[in-house]
This record gives sequence, structure tokens and C-alpha cells, in this order.
Amino acid sequence: MAVGSAEALESQLFIVDPIQRLRPAKDSSVALMQAAQRAGQQVWVATPADLSVAGQSSSAPERGPVALVRAQPVTLADIQPTPSGWRVPEPWLELGESHLLPLKHFPRVWMRKDPPVDEAFLYATLLLELAERQGVRVLNKPASLLAWNEKLGSLRFSHLMAPTLVASNVEQLATFTALHGAVVLKPLGGRAGQGVVRTDAAAPGLRALLELVTNQQQLPVMVQAFLPAVIAGDKRILLVDGEPLGAVNRKPAPGEFRSNLAVGGAPEASELTAVERVICAELAPALQEAGLFFVGIDVIDGRLSEINVTSPTGVREIERLGGIPLADLTMERLLRG
Repeated sequence: MAVGSAEALESQLFIVDPIQRLRPAKDSSVALMQAAQRAGQQVWVATPADLSVAGQSSSAPERGPVALVRAQPVTLADIQPTPSGWRVPEPWLELGESHLLPLKHFPRVWMRKDPPVDEAFLYATLLLELAERQGVRVLNKPASLLAWNEKLGSLRFSHLMAPTLVASNVEQLATFTALHGAVVLKPLGGRAGQGVVRTDAAAPGLRALLELVTNQQQLPVMVQAFLPAVIAGDKRILLVDGEPLGAVNRKPAPGEFRSNLAVGGAPEASELTAVERVICAELAPALQEAGLFFVGIDVIDGRLSEINVTSPTGVREIERLGGIPLADLTMERLLRG
């Protein structure tokens, strides 16, 4: 396929999982695409596998490698909120013909591929770093997507968190558990509550569990003191360029301690507390410096739990329950910057 051309001054590219697999009534990437479209932008979509790089011959006008993407323009239908969710028309999207384009045709590129942060994700960020050097603004900054692991990144602010240990050594993990009683084990590469386990020092087979989650002491895992107040909810706060624009409380289902919406948590309208605003204010300078434009943090009982940077969710819930046009506000700030 030959390299094409496209007018990109009013275009945005979203690198996501295959768009046909996204759930438009819940997906924050779709909400952001619709906001871009409402702002007069032409929305294009691609997957990480559509990224490439081509070397230039010495006789080319511009020497050096060129970052490329095979992308498709997409037109999205209007999706309206209802008391119980969102009304999604069918079809909800229309895809245009694919084109192989230099990434620099898109002044703004959203990297919104869902975890896992695996080998393919790593290479995609490296290709996007090349596009950055050619003048493209990537959201979020590729280097920071790797440096701010969604579990480990929060440790930069460990004084805001519940007592936490990251280790692969079973003896260390068992000692921490004995000290704090009830704990939560979190795999560092997990998402949406997957693989998160609650246990305690008196649990039968604790050491066997620790051996399992660390792959026989080969992989580090995060262990945190369990916060009983999670029964009242785990708050997702979305920050845009360091400023909190909205929040939603996620309440665990009966008999469950995980509040993630993907595992049955129920979203509730919520506002920020004074303590949560202090947390956001402390995080803001570091997020801005790292080029983390769109971030979702999780807070339980006034304690920071995670800093989500890859593809933070919660836009649909905040918009419907809180009446905040969060995606439009995000796009307004982006286009103004």
C-alpha cells in the first residue's frame, strides 16, 4: 500500500483495540472520539499493529526514519444517556477506507490501547516516541506509559497510600501480612480488578498462595493493607492536565470487595472531598511534567490506591450520573493547549 496523504490539521488519531470490539455505552475512548467529532475534528482509528516505520534513502528530501500508521476515518453516531445507561443506535459507527499515512499528519494521537502492557505495547510506545520527535503530541506520553506502571506509579506518592509492599520474596510478603492482618494482593500487570485477591495472616495455605501469585518468587506482587471502608466504594477521579474534572464512586457487589465496574461494581454519583482535592493537587505537577494528560486515579477512604495512565475509564459514568460533559471538557482543554 502506498503512503497516502490526508489533511490532518483538524484530525485526531486514536490507537485502540479493534474499534468494533469496543462497547460504546461504556467505553471512555468512544466518548472521547465523539467529543473530538463534536469539536469539529475528523476522527481516525488504528490499532498498535497498524504502526510501522520506514527508513528514508539518502536522496529523499527528508532523511531519517518516518513513523507511519495504517488508519481509517470513522464517523460516530450520537449516543444519548438514559436513566439506566446509554442509548446506542445501530450501526453506531461508519468506517472509511484505510490509508497508510505518516503519523505527523496527526498533530494529536491518543494511545488508548487497553492493558496488558506486553511486548506489543512496548514496541508501539517506542514507535510513538519516534512520532513525538517528528512533532506529534501523543496522549499520554509514550515514555511515561511505560515508566508509570499503574500499580508502581502510585508508589511515588506512597505517603498518600495505605501501607504497601512490592516484593517477590514470600518471606517478606508473609511478614507484611502478619503485621497488617488482612491484606490485598495485586498483580503488577493486572487491570479491572483481575487477579486481585484478599487474604489474611490466618488464612490456610497463605504461603502457597504467595508462591502462586509470585510465580514461585520470580515475579513481584503488590500487597497492601486491606481498607475495610472499600465496602462504601472506591472512587475513580479523572484528571485532565492535572485538574480533576469529575468522579464516580464504585461500590462493590454484595459479597465482593473489588469495586471495579468490570467485576460488577455499581457506579454512584460522587463529588470530591477536601482530602481528595489535596491528593489531586499533590499529583498534578508530576503528572503534567510526565506528559500524562488524561489520568484516572483510584481513592479508597481518602487513601490513594492506583494511578491509571494507559486507558483510564469512567467517562460515561461521570457524564451520566454527574451531569458533567467530561469528554467535551477534555477536548476543549486539549485543543486550547
